[in-house]
Amino acid sequence: MASLPLSAKPGAGSPDLKSPVHSGNPPQTFSGTEKGIVLLIAVLAGFLTPFDGAAVNIALPTIASEFHMDVIALSWIATAYLLAAALFLVPFGKISDIYGRKKIFLYGIAIFAAASLAMTVVPSTNMMIVIRVIQGLGSGMIFGTTVAILSSVFPPGERGKALGIYITSVYFGLSMGPFLGGLLTQYFGWRSIFFVNVPIGIACILLVTWKLKGDWAECKGERFDLTGSVIYGIAIVAIMYGLSVATEGAGYTLLLVGAVAGIIFVLYEQRTAFPVLDMKLFTGNRAFAFSNLAALINYSATFAVTFLLSLDLQYTKGFTPEYAGLILIVQPAMQAIVSPIAGKLSDRIEPAVVASVGMALTAAGLILLIFFTATASLWYLVFCLVVLGAGFGLFSSPNTNAIMSSVEKRYYGVASGMVGTMRLLGQMLSMGVAMLLFAIIIGPVEITPAYYAQFQTSLHIGFILFAIFCIIGVFFSLVRGKVCETT
Repeated sequence: MASLPLSAKPGAGSPDLKSPVHSGNPPQTFSGTEKGIVLLIAVLAGFLTPFDGAAVNIALPTIASEFHMDVIALSWIATAYLLAAALFLVPFGKISDIYGRKKIFLYGIAIFAAASLAMTVVPSTNMMIVIRVIQGLGSGMIFGTTVAILSSVFPPGERGKALGIYITSVYFGLSMGPFLGGLLTQYFGWRSIFFVNVPIGIACILLVTWKLKGDWAECKGERFDLTGSVIYGIAIVAIMYGLSVATEGAGYTLLLVGAVAGIIFVLYEQRTAFPVLDMKLFTGNRAFAFSNLAALINYSATFAVTFLLSLDLQYTKGFTPEYAGLILIVQPAMQAIVSPIAGKLSDRIEPAVVASVGMALTAAGLILLIFFTATASLWYLVFCLVVLGAGFGLFSSPNTNAIMSSVEKRYYGVASGMVGTMRLLGQMLSMGVAMLLFAIIIGPVEITPAYYAQFQTSLHIGFILFAIFCIIGVFFSLVRGKVCETT
């Protein structure tokens, strides 16, 4: 099997981020077999981490029962993972541009698999959250490189289709997560969910080591921006933890610290020679900036929906984890069906148009969920999930194609990191809204029948807020302008 060659080093000078930049070396071409190998590895990685997250969501009530966790602590099982992943995505995206994307990808898979194995023997709530942070580190390394590797191998004209297939694997993981997670939790215990990750991770490691012989390091020789990464991390942690304790005095202080750190980060990145996140990608590239903003809004409006509905179906409706997972599989299954079609469309039609239609359809699904009451039929919920899944499937792969096609190759690692960061930051904000509503309306207590009315109120307020987010997101999706495909 032919090895995948190294990418060429970038040309000197500051790039014009509004237009394609060529390094002087001819674009690399890859055989169909080489592309197939890269796509297979990406599909395996794309399935692994969302499967874990979706499966854990369905097991949360069982975990809470074993460890006697209140609803705020329970939320941190999901949030700690998302926080760590978002914290490391951009830094490791830049590190992969400097030292090689395959190397960082491989380390990420190994860390994720090892942490999954550790979760099968975790003895306490605190240790569980620590290991979920380590899992998030591995996930950040994976998602900070996967899209970059795909974009390095598949040129414009083929990239949308490849990204559509990759995102389909992500949605397949989301689809199988609730269903298999419910089965595993009910018949083998919640720890079995994490054990499933181990053989998949090992298979991925072997495939990368055996078949993926090349690497990509267009920024080789640059200095890594450690100071900027630390400031970025402080901003992310302060804002997210501040959201989780916003009803306490410390919450407002943390949010203020996060906002100040974010401003300092932007100012610092504009002055350093080798920024971890080049601000010109936002100030000089409208398509990149607004595509990322649209992704942030979309994920902020959708991620907590599964979390909230999982709790609703098991607590207030009294369904088993298996049955709840079977119902919730509808949304990601619809996403998996629509995503490759949407990705292929974005190779032929302006990605902004396809993504905006998807955002509008997502908003419609969220509006429908506002009217899902305790007496509504399950068929109504299924219809809501179909609309929501179709909308998100139409949005995600064209929007990712727009982001990756708007920058030159030397920024693929950072751009890939931003794709993942917007996804995870949006997910964290979505969970932050849910946690804030719980803290205000329910308080730090276990969800029992005495609190079902307050829980239902939290759900409906959450769906109203998420629908408003998505409607605003349609505007930003439409005004991004045409995507400039950089080779």
